[in-house]
Amino acid sequence: MTLIDLTRLLLDDTPVFPGDSAMTLKQTRNLDEDGYCNHELTINMHTGTHIDGPMHMTDSRTFISDMPLERFVGKGCVLDVSGQREIDFKPEYETIVEENVILLLHTGHGELFGQPQYFTDYPVLTERFAEWLVRKKVKMVGFDTPSPDKDPYAVHLTFMNHGILIAENLTNLDRLLQTRSFEVFALPLRIRADASMARVIARFA
Repeated sequence: MTLIDLTRLLLDDTPVFPGDSAMTLKQTRNLDEDGYCNHELTINMHTGTHIDGPMHMTDSRTFISDMPLERFVGKGCVLDVSGQREIDFKPEYETIVEENVILLLHTGHGELFGQPQYFTDYPVLTERFAEWLVRKKVKMVGFDTPSPDKDPYAVHLTFMNHGILIAENLTNLDRLLQTRSFEVFALPLRIRADASMARVIARFA
């Protein structure tokens, strides 16, 4: 069994989406001085690798903690869409993407994580592709970018209005491109919020 970590490491200087509050991670207790170690984290739910729930941009009253666990675990599927500025539907996807999968999109943009253009010059999904994914009944869509779209966030709304979760700021998706079959475990904190940081891993034999 092989496990691939698709999660960004959280550090004190982890970059956040422009306009979001900064994250801080500091050690508050030291073994030599206090007899134990402790760390304190101040973070908004959309920092690093995280999952957006429907409450993020709609009037849904469903917190991410209210969602059933099976929504965060499932058969995975990855598409190599690297080099595309606008990610659109292609006919061959009909046979590649099955219903109820967790779909991961490798754009290659994740290589820019930590640089300013990561948050400003990322590829986006078309509304047509988003609507097709709704018809395919995918559980979740994840990518190595900070967002599937830009203002006015029509793709976000399409997904959230149809119960599709969104996983942002993934990494290591290139390591799945040659894998025929894998599972995805994308578990958020059990937190009463619109979204949550998550540990996302892929597992295959």
